Amino acid sequence: MKKILLVLVGALFLSGCNLQIIDTTWKYDVAYINVGSETIVCDISSWKDYENSDIIQVKCKDGRTFLGHASTIILQSN
Repeated sequence: MKKILLVLVGALFLSGCNLQIIDTTWKYDVAYINVGSETIVCDISSWKDYENSDIIQVKCKDGRTFLGHASTIILQSN
């Protein structure tokens, strides 16, 4: 019982520090993709992340598709 209480209190403190515990955003509108020294901005038609990997695939509304590491792609919802 003490362990459950400790976990709940810990989660409360983490959420009080403006940390998101569970990722609930699944719809993104814009992607910023870093390619070398250039940043490509595109409107997202669909995106996919792969299990057990840090790879993200972004399909833009203009027909382009990008596959890259999560550290080089920023997804933004408006």
